[in-house]
Amino acid sequence: MIQIRRARPDDAAAIGAIHRVTWQDSYPGILPDAYLAGLDQRRIGAGYLRSMLRRGGGEATFVACSPDGTAVGFATAGRARRLGIADGEIETLYILPDWQDQGIGRRLMRAAAAHLSVIGCGSAMLWVLSANGAGWFYRRLGGRLVGRESISVGGRPVEQTAVLWNPIDLLMEATAAYRGGPCPGEGQGKG
Repeated sequence: MIQIRRARPDDAAAIGAIHRVTWQDSYPGILPDAYLAGLDQRRIGAGYLRSMLRRGGGEATFVACSPDGTAVGFATAGRARRLGIADGEIETLYILPDWQDQGIGRRLMRAAAAHLSVIGCGSAMLWVLSANGAGWFYRRLGGRLVGRESISVGGRPVEQTAVLWNPIDLLMEATAAYRGGPCPGEGQGKG
């Protein structure tokens, strides 16, 4: 049984590795190959560790652990980094490729949404790279596409799409336990 729990500082290295693997799996052809090959999981993990220790802005990190305790996915959430779209933001959702399509993404989204609700966020949003196949997963959970913008990642311009749940209860309802197994259509990492 997969366990979802609040991340601890000693999870940072595993979180950095999951981030690197999911980006390298999800973004070939979307982001530059050299950029993806150069991702440093230790540096990435150190960034997540700093965030966990700082805990500013109501930030929280959740990990999904396999039955043997190995971290196989994670999500981060906190108050929205920008004003004007939503109160809260799900900043990351990454699941190792071999663990996708098992309901883990839905459960991590629920943990993130519950956290946002507890810290007083009445709405939630996230950004997903528009070319990433995971966008349908968020729409399946009732997210509404509310904007697009161009950003630069690894020196390449890419489009990202804002997905909104307003009120946040829409996301809480969409991620409630699904009795038939994984949420239909669940899968890919997010960016």
